[in-house]
Amino acid sequence: MKRCADKNEQFVGRRGEFVEQFGFATTTCCGFIPMDNTWNSNWLEFFAKNRLQLQISLIEKNYGDRSALALWPMVERNLSKCFSPLEDASIVPSLLHGDLWGGNAAEVDDAPCIFDPAAFYGHAEYDLAIAHMFGGFPPEFFSAYHKLLPQEPGFERRLKMYQLFHYLNHWNHFGSGYRSMSLSLMKEIANI
Repeated sequence: MKRCADKNEQFVGRRGEFVEQFGFATTTCCGFIPMDNTWNSNWLEFFAKNRLQLQISLIEKNYGDRSALALWPMVERNLSKCFSPLEDASIVPSLLHGDLWGGNAAEVDDAPCIFDPAAFYGHAEYDLAIAHMFGGFPPEFFSAYHKLLPQEPGFERRLKMYQLFHYLNHWNHFGSGYRSMSLSLMKEIANI
């Protein structure tokens, strides 16, 4: 999850192959829900369509709950405000775990180990959203991370935007216990 000034430092497969778009070469799953990883050169467009819109459509279909659907146009309209003053064009695709919470990380022979990925290339801050949720990781994790990749202006707003995906995804997996937090975050983003 390192931003690289030299394209040869960031690669997949053969040395020197650089990923310039957001997405992934194959469908991955976050839980049991398949994620559309169709390549897109615009991060905000990818995130809105391939992550949030999918979850909201599933909530309407599976729960018949139209509250999230009613809030969606206002949320979608304000997503770009979560990036101000950070420009979408400055976001470099980073290989992400996609579901990096405490239950998907461990230690093996004194080395870190992560598992159950929902991998794709996206904004480096994306993985930090769920890492802060559900007990999260210790403060030392975030301190070490931000020494390598300092927080950009507007980080807290984007963190909430990325957490919205995870709350919606949990609503789709585990039911309406996640409805209230999902709608609360949607209202907050709709009123930025």
